[in-house]
Amino acid sequence: MKFSKLSQLALVSILGLGVATLLSGCMLVTIDYVFVADSSGSGPGSAGQIETFAADAETGALRLTDNKPTPSGGTQPVALVASASYQDLYVANAGNNSVVHFTISYSGALTQKDSVTVPFTPDALAVNTAGTALYVVGGTTSGQISVYPLSSGTIGSVASTITLKLPGFASDVMLPTSVVVLPNNSNVYVAAYDQSAYNPGGTVTTSANPGWIYAYSAGSNGALTPVTNSPFQAGVKPTSLAAAPTNRFLYASDFASNQVIGYAVMSDGTLNFLVNGPFRTGNEPASLVVDPRGMYLYVADSLQNAVSAFAIAQASGTPSAVINVSGASVNATDTTPVSILVDPGLGRFVYTANHLGNSVSGFQLDPNTGVLKPTILTPYPTGVNPTALAAVPHGNHPVQEVTP
Repeated sequence: MKFSKLSQLALVSILGLGVATLLSGCMLVTIDYVFVADSSGSGPGSAGQIETFAADAETGALRLTDNKPTPSGGTQPVALVASASYQDLYVANAGNNSVVHFTISYSGALTQKDSVTVPFTPDALAVNTAGTALYVVGGTTSGQISVYPLSSGTIGSVASTITLKLPGFASDVMLPTSVVVLPNNSNVYVAAYDQSAYNPGGTVTTSANPGWIYAYSAGSNGALTPVTNSPFQAGVKPTSLAAAPTNRFLYASDFASNQVIGYAVMSDGTLNFLVNGPFRTGNEPASLVVDPRGMYLYVADSLQNAVSAFAIAQASGTPSAVINVSGASVNATDTTPVSILVDPGLGRFVYTANHLGNSVSGFQLDPNTGVLKPTILTPYPTGVNPTALAAVPHGNHPVQEVTP
């Protein structure tokens, strides 16, 4: 059965009021809270907001909580990240160059605590699992990464800012798109592309490889030291990074080449290409995620309005395509999925933020095969142009994880 957007919104709103049954009569049990960053309006100056959804433990269906949308603290929110303790949420607002810290209550309610103004337009965020460092990347004319110390979730004064430069091409403009910290906190990686080498519709002024990953060793206080031979080539336009929970593998989505590039992470933080890659995706992969067990890799293909699914060979890190049992090779989403996550509570549900669909699409993940099937009532309407997702487990539920 298909529902109109208006009908979907009505159903989601009804469910958010606490109805005790969900079509099948099953009791609603919240396993996760899913946060969605979007705009409260359609104008260029519209304030950003964060909407809170509850994920049903049985079906993965999302329903709006009783909490009202929370102002993001700025305009044009572009990134969300939750702390490893699941007590804090951070949002980057490109419209006013801010990063805002919220605490998360047991009910999923957000309370703004503090904020900082970053020295560039932010694009992406990461927090180390120790909860001691926040990494912010961005910039429109000169790519940068800034390190902020964290104390009980509170953001301190900037500790350092590093400008991304390409050896041999110092004048090239490097634009970062993603940042990730290995689960053991040993290394930080930043995806960036060389605008002087990849500039569709504009002038190309350099012969450099366009896509790169910058690698850093991270000190106990979050301080960064470049890894030997960094940066490492990463196709044409890497847009997202995801690390395996074993700290052994790193994956990058190449937006311009419709592929995932895989790397083995060496003990010193250097990256080696997986020998049988890269791996074909759908059109214009914008975001990717590894499930908490390190078994599966999911890619949001923004132009194809779909999710590509891969099983990861544990010995080699090689992702191989997973095909749905129905025979369909495409896991359809709403329009233009730009962010993707796997729920941390059960590791059984996958969600995408659909930028032009003004919605979130949901899938049930088969833990034995990695196959996806749509959750009921998907997609779930959101505010205008959602850009980012984050999730925390509800209450004291155990989380899916891998301990190397």
